[in-house]
Amino acid sequence: MRKPIIAGNWKMHKTVAESVELVNGLKASLGNVSPQDIGVVVAPVYTSLYPVYEVIRDHWIKLSAQNLFWEEKGAYTGEISPAMLKDCGCSYCIIGHSERRQYFGETDESVNKKIRAALHFGLLPIVCVGESLEQREKGTTFQVIEKQIRGGFTDISPLQMQKVILAYEPIWAIGTGRTATPEQANEVHAFIRNLISQIFEPQTSDELCIQYGGSVKPDNTESLMKQPDIDGALVGGASLKADSFASIVMGTLQAYGKA
Repeated sequence: MRKPIIAGNWKMHKTVAESVELVNGLKASLGNVSPQDIGVVVAPVYTSLYPVYEVIRDHWIKLSAQNLFWEEKGAYTGEISPAMLKDCGCSYCIIGHSERRQYFGETDESVNKKIRAALHFGLLPIVCVGESLEQREKGTTFQVIEKQIRGGFTDISPLQMQKVILAYEPIWAIGTGRTATPEQANEVHAFIRNLISQIFEPQTSDELCIQYGGSVKPDNTESLMKQPDIDGALVGGASLKADSFASIVMGTLQAYGKA
């Protein structure tokens, strides 16, 4: 059975002090949880990365950035490199989030460059794919997802793919309060897993962690996580409070029969 991973994307929220307070609260809330059963990742803003790392340095909670640039260094004002993120204590990096695609011109090509850069520097990419409401209503969900995956994972080897986490995030369910039903979500997850099997190999597909991201909350966690192809969650708003994020972790453990 694949170990689920719950990642909290804090987006553009929390000062340094607030970030430290949040991760301390999360540590306390997860005191009885075994890292053998579940992975937990937090993704604060850049300014809070190292202060949060200092809190979790000796803990099993892992640190993620929300984005990166694909060059190691250079005249790229406002950007941050994978090497710099590693230096801050990051183990993961979110890549291709729908908000990056929507507001900042992220493309499948730039996602591909970022994935390759992250892997080269030893960061584990959490790669986001998903369709808009218009695309779902047109019935093109699978075509959109396939294009994103084939474009994003160009020239990625099966061995590299074993270090990737995929996150399916229906754009129409992010921050809207709407959530895909567990069955709707799992249908897309199963499609993704089958596609990865075709592009790479069945073992890579079988072992791939595919998170669901789209208004995940404590009250819908268990039903989502019971689906056979959903392996955790990429959580937005509900990760901004220690108690609600911890409840999502516990709900996942319950779904897996570990709590």
